[in-house]
Amino acid sequence: MRISEVCRRAGIPLSAMKFYQREGLIPEGRRSHPNQVEYDDAHVTRVRLVRALLETGGLSVAAAREVIAVLDAPDAPLAETFAVAQHAISASRTAGGAPSEESRERVRRLAREHRWVTTDDNPGIETAARALDGFRGIGFDPPPGYLDAYAAAAARAAAADLHALTTRSETDRVAELMVVGTVLGDPLFAGLRRLAQQDATTELFPVPGTPRDEDPS
Repeated sequence: MRISEVCRRAGIPLSAMKFYQREGLIPEGRRSHPNQVEYDDAHVTRVRLVRALLETGGLSVAAAREVIAVLDAPDAPLAETFAVAQHAISASRTAGGAPSEESRERVRRLAREHRWVTTDDNPGIETAARALDGFRGIGFDPPPGYLDAYAAAAARAAAADLHALTTRSETDRVAELMVVGTVLGDPLFAGLRRLAQQDATTELFPVPGTPRDEDPS
């Protein structure tokens, strides 16, 4: 197919397609004639992947390039692919300085209490520890029950992520879902949490005229 057809099927303007190619995110098409380049369904799939990483996932171009390089690496173990992708994703979203060692240790201890098998270089330690420092900055020290509830929710989400991988058989497709699921799972979890927060708020602090207030059940 022509590049215009790729853009039409992927839902992007031609300028975006050319930008992706300049940044090394989309492979070049096959030159069939001096002035003609052909593309196929794999290019459409890759464009959709790039859009998911950049637009929905919020990754930088550099981070998206790292993730795609991992996906394209031949015979890369899935565990290694996942680890590299996690670091690329986390690095692109890291803001502020390093978290305190106190918060790091509290996150490690929480993981041990829940019997999670993790490594000290997992970027989740830094991310969660930075959040704990933020809470401390406003004078709130999350109690054990608070953190246990988050850990339980995270464990259920992680189990759902891994179960989703069983729906695919090809190694490259499994790796793709593993990486993209990690990127998009974050905003998915955040969005659903916002809805659940509103629901919990209306139950704890009822507002006259709301559906919950009107429904006796």
